[in-house]
Amino acid sequence: MSSYYYYSFNFSVIICILLVVLSIFSKSNAQLNSNFYQNNCPNVSDIVRCVIQEALQSDARIGASLLRLHFHDCFVNGCDASILLDNNAKTNIVSEKDAAPNANSVRGFNVVDNIKVAVENCCPGVVSCADILALAAESSVSLAGGPSWNVLLGRRDSRRANQGGANISIPSPFENINKITTKFSAVGLSITDLVALSGAHTFGRAQCRLFRERLYNFNGTGKPDPTLNTNYLAKLMKICPKKGSNSALANLDLTTPNKFDNNYFANLQNNKGLLESDQKLFSKNGASEITNIIKTFSRDQNVFFQSFVESMINMGNISPLTGTNGEIRLDCKRVN
Repeated sequence: MSSYYYYSFNFSVIICILLVVLSIFSKSNAQLNSNFYQNNCPNVSDIVRCVIQEALQSDARIGASLLRLHFHDCFVNGCDASILLDNNAKTNIVSEKDAAPNANSVRGFNVVDNIKVAVENCCPGVVSCADILALAAESSVSLAGGPSWNVLLGRRDSRRANQGGANISIPSPFENINKITTKFSAVGLSITDLVALSGAHTFGRAQCRLFRERLYNFNGTGKPDPTLNTNYLAKLMKICPKKGSNSALANLDLTTPNKFDNNYFANLQNNKGLLESDQKLFSKNGASEITNIIKTFSRDQNVFFQSFVESMINMGNISPLTGTNGEIRLDCKRVN
């Protein structure tokens, strides 16, 4: 064999090997896209929506709860459905469900399980639990009167949980704005994302334990939070007496509690934000970037909706597992 053919042959082999490697790499780092299940589970969005519609008949707050599940999932190791895993000594799973921000707080797991069963009946072994959470978030918002969008899909499910990460990475209603901003920045989300995603508190409920100190002992003063609207304070005291139940519920939005709209931002400007972290977003005396965004969203619901969709897509893109990473769980509560 001449040296020309020898080197040409070896060059061709090298090119083929490189193409295979690049193909494998691109698959493992594939971009999410809205048509991911077009060929193998084209009706997955409709299935998710139908199950949520049924759940809403008996639980008006389930939409907000499902949206929150997606949020709490994405802030810990990315959007990988790790929040759904139960404790399991055999697989060394220490559940995120028991982390401080989640314990006796996050809910909707039974609805996610129902969605998974319905999807598996139509498309076995195809749709990940991580994508189910993303689809459920979109359906929950649009069914409550909010915007709809094409959910980017193609995530796979984690084989591990990170309870420690959940304890430190999920924003808390007791934290100051600087700390919350830092947590958003740590996962690549901007100030606009922070304000837009906070707007999800336009529907849903919160337990009294999350805001009782604002009513009776703000910052250890033995007095209410002075920023609270006095009429709103009186209403909250009736819902959450000083020695009442910690699990009693108050609407996050006192005006349209089950509707996804922009009233949340008007509430903040009237000192009627339920959670301390929400009210701290708005400063009447300041002209900060956050305050200006709140005023814009309050004036124009369409602008809020557009920003919210963009921010949900940004959040859904946090460190997804794709390609051959992770797995497609058959049961969202446990690894295969």
